[in-house]
Amino acid sequence: MDFGTSVLLILLFWLDTGSWAADITWSYSGPMGQPQWSEFFPDCGGSGQSPINMDPAQTKYESRLAAVRPLGYSQHGNEPFTLSNNGHTVVMPLPNWMGIGGLPWQFSAVQLHLHWGNGGSVATGSEHTIDGRSTAAELHIVHYNSELYENVSMAMTQRDGLAVLGILMEVGEETNQAYANIINYLSRIRHAGQKVTIPAFDIQTLLPKDLRSYYRYNGSLTTPPCYQSVLWTVFQETIKLSLIQLVKLEALLYSSEEGDSQPSVLQDNYRATQPLNKRVVLASFQHRGVKVYTAGEISAIVMGSLCGCVGLAVIIRFIVKTIRSTSSWDVLPSVRPAPQSRSKDMGKALKQDMALKTTAESSKPAEPAQSEP
Repeated sequence: MDFGTSVLLILLFWLDTGSWAADITWSYSGPMGQPQWSEFFPDCGGSGQSPINMDPAQTKYESRLAAVRPLGYSQHGNEPFTLSNNGHTVVMPLPNWMGIGGLPWQFSAVQLHLHWGNGGSVATGSEHTIDGRSTAAELHIVHYNSELYENVSMAMTQRDGLAVLGILMEVGEETNQAYANIINYLSRIRHAGQKVTIPAFDIQTLLPKDLRSYYRYNGSLTTPPCYQSVLWTVFQETIKLSLIQLVKLEALLYSSEEGDSQPSVLQDNYRATQPLNKRVVLASFQHRGVKVYTAGEISAIVMGSLCGCVGLAVIIRFIVKTIRSTSSWDVLPSVRPAPQSRSKDMGKALKQDMALKTTAESSKPAEPAQSEP
């Protein structure tokens, strides 16, 4: 079997079930769990893997990033959608007339699928995290570069071949009617390999309202074979599901086939975050409370700081030099007494003493004269 035929068979299997790797049975835990993926799928050990944690303090604001533009998402036509359980996730193929604009190339839709946790007390289930924080679940809408490549089988192995939208989900108070179009049918596909047709609906209703605020980076598929071919767009705004909807997602499905003697609940189907490895994460928005300076402002601040430091150094040097080269009398000459002569002081004191004696004698009364006998 030649390479082209092999790729075609893998593609057909993937389009049918949503699986990225048909030949090897992998899982999220156990003997073929995440730590072992790179042994059988070398790209899973690459330096540009997904998902990642997006640290707002380390992202780079890029004002030129345009709002994401869904194309044909609302034009679902009359054909029903097909929802299936492939043992790893819930997947739904999308018609190729759907796509997204606002990216470097034209990308056509392929499929969507979900990742979730296990209903624990701590919210886990999303693949991407923001500032180290997970959410309850995550939706991925996959597209391929239809401008450069004829089909997804050619695009998925190329660095610029795929574009995926990531939508983070949290628990809310009200039922999400858009996601009910999917979640309400999960009971019909509880076991791996099962499918169900569902009424077509507006795919754009699955997206957040704010399509301008998002993170973008170059990464990979989050499941084997982990091709590093994805341009990721992860929206800042989260989607809310009711608690009942989330419980259905976390508890209804099995990763095993119907009739399996040891059924396994399909939970925790998310990959751990991967190292960023010097990749740059762009943000289309400015984070609250963070001042973003232009290159000119940064240069002005640096030059001003340098000039201020130089001026302060000159002043300090002048003060120190002045103190070392002068005494306190030099600094305050007006209060310095004039030098006095010791001999003049003694002469003045003698004159004053003699004057006092003369005054005393002149004031003494005269004694009466005595007669001779």
